[in-house]
Amino acid sequence: MSIRRLPEHLVNRIAAGEVVERPASALKEIVENAVDAGSRRIAIRISNGGLDRIEVSDDGCGMDSGEIALALERHATSKLPDDAIENVATLGFRGEALPSIASVARLSIDSRPQGRDGWNRTVDNGVVVSEGPAALPPGTRVTVEQLFARVPARRKFLRSAKAEYAACLDVIRRLAMAHPAIAFSMEHDGRRVLGVQADEAREDRVAALTDRALADNHVIVALEREGVRLSGVASLPTYNRGVGDHQFLFVNGRPVRDRLLVGAVRGAYADMLARDRHPVVALFLDVPPLEVDVNVHPAKTEVRFRDPALIRGMIVSGLRRALDAEGFRAVQHADPAGLSAWKPEPVSPTPIGAMPIFEAAGAPIPSYAVAERRPSFLTPPPQARAEPAAAPAPEGSSFPLGVARGQVARTYIVAEAEDGLVIVDQHAAHERLTLERMRRAMEGQGVAAQALLLPEVVELDEPACDRLEARIAELKDFGLELERFGPAAMLVRATPAMLGQGDVQGLVSDLADDLAAYDSALSLKERLDLVAATMACHGSVRAGRTLSVAEMNALLREMEITPRSGQCNHGRPTWVKLGHGDIEKLFGRK
Repeated sequence: MSIRRLPEHLVNRIAAGEVVERPASALKEIVENAVDAGSRRIAIRISNGGLDRIEVSDDGCGMDSGEIALALERHATSKLPDDAIENVATLGFRGEALPSIASVARLSIDSRPQGRDGWNRTVDNGVVVSEGPAALPPGTRVTVEQLFARVPARRKFLRSAKAEYAACLDVIRRLAMAHPAIAFSMEHDGRRVLGVQADEAREDRVAALTDRALADNHVIVALEREGVRLSGVASLPTYNRGVGDHQFLFVNGRPVRDRLLVGAVRGAYADMLARDRHPVVALFLDVPPLEVDVNVHPAKTEVRFRDPALIRGMIVSGLRRALDAEGFRAVQHADPAGLSAWKPEPVSPTPIGAMPIFEAAGAPIPSYAVAERRPSFLTPPPQARAEPAAAPAPEGSSFPLGVARGQVARTYIVAEAEDGLVIVDQHAAHERLTLERMRRAMEGQGVAAQALLLPEVVELDEPACDRLEARIAELKDFGLELERFGPAAMLVRATPAMLGQGDVQGLVSDLADDLAAYDSALSLKERLDLVAATMACHGSVRAGRTLSVAEMNALLREMEITPRSGQCNHGRPTWVKLGHGDIEKLFGRK
């Protein structure tokens, strides 16, 4: 087959395939042009998920008739004043978006610079069909209709209108998040689906575009190192999602999807979330143009850093510092579903004086004494306890988590704080405290070991023993001394002293299971954190253990000074608070 030069219309369609994959791709390119034009307000209207129509209006600098004609030619752009492509500081610069879209759809551009007349130019699948004066306010309006209508091979691979609409909404949400100084509005089939005002604080803009509850459950991230600045918003570990679609990453104002950055976020939350839970984050990196290549992907959704280790380290450090600074903070507002479960006792039609509440325990219980599935007055007392204080109890206002007033079900500590009632899960809280102690010990001289008087044999299957044997040196640093004891058993000679008299069999078995599940996928540090978290779980105060008031208060005080004590090693909250207002609602006072 001989080599031939491709015709212009086919070249344009091939270029369109690189840049315009679906309606969301075309929308992204057009809105980025509006941002680069200095717009303060951008309005988007789409129909049928963008398959039928996309319209973007802005109040930017606008173009005259000559610039509109040039903008529709390939490789024509206003965003590269010279040949230094590595110094690009705008969102778009390739000069292919508009002609590529125009080659596979009907594209109409109306634009008017400030103080001049407007102009329109319409191109239908690569052919100019009309141009002339246009009436519009200063700015630009770009309309795309019937995308891929004459390219059935591309059209049939598009997804449903709902799926394409979701992709378009995600594109606008990310661009609006990256540019809080610009007002964005979006309509789909005549229905307003997004609207944010100009000049919002970044954390307010992120909360408005993700979940309003994030406004009360976030930390501010700020870090600068070697000319690179990291800023943004990150959720508390206890405020998380089941999927990772609420992680937004931006480089120099450009939304990107980068596995390096996503991996860094996962690493920062590694010991604070279960592996199937994901934080809500919006991180913004400002990097010198020479330190990042933004042109490695046709749609510019991926980037390449000159020093990826620096970027990953900054994200992990920035998130860790922000979370550590919050100390024991967790999601503090009472769960509405939990509050709704509290129901007032039904009013009995029987006069109060006739209620047999003082009868002997052996007496028959009248049918009217209780409501269905309600405990009667004659049942044993609830499993809760309080202990008389040997000295006057301190005031709750002296401590953020208050002072202990009792223990419920030998699992939950009830404390009184200045602004409400605090309930602490004693096992989850102590699990986090033990992990942090173990980490501090590892940073020093290592975890002290307690030799067993009689070494204990733990029987496992052979592959599990192989995995543990391969990690004997690492486990010894944590105070756990193991030896191989035949093909299917391990001999435990010492355990970490801080764990006390724990379940040695369960500890070794759980470590073997964790190594089987995650060992090959984790770095050395992540693997060490995994081992520490597993050991901390086994060395913690168990649910069902009775604590004295002094022990409860000691736990509360240590929580207040320990980083990340607001959540256990699996991301669950260690404490919740019922504010005075919540309690008043339960009793109908508010």
